[in-house]
Amino acid sequence: MSEHEHDEDGYAGPATLSVDGTELTVEVELRGHFQPIDGYYRWYGRIAANEQLSALAGGKKRPARITTPEGAADGEISDPDTWDRYRIMGTSTPPFAVPTSLDELEQLDA
Repeated sequence: MSEHEHDEDGYAGPATLSVDGTELTVEVELRGHFQPIDGYYRWYGRIAANEQLSALAGGKKRPARITTPEGAADGEISDPDTWDRYRIMGTSTPPFAVPTSLDELEQLDA
C-alpha cells in the first residue's frame, strides 16, 4: 500500500461515553471505513478498561453515545474482551473527522 492509500480513518484519545444516562470519561481507539456495497460508513473500536463502565454495563450490550473533540455519534457497546475493554461500534456519521475530498486526504499525508 502506498503512503497515499487509506483503508481506514480513525481517532485515538479521550472521549465522553454516555450509557444508560450516565456520562463517563474514557480513552478510546476508533477506526472506520466506508462499505461501498451497502453505502454505509461503519465505525468501531475499543474503550480502554474502565471500572465504572464495567460496573454500569455488567458485561452486556448497551446503546451508547460517544463524544470526542471531533464529533459525536450513537452506537452500541458490546461484550468486553479478556482485558475488560468494551467494543464500541456504529453505522453512519462517526464521532471523528473523516476526509471528504482528495485534498483533505492529501493534507493528512503531508
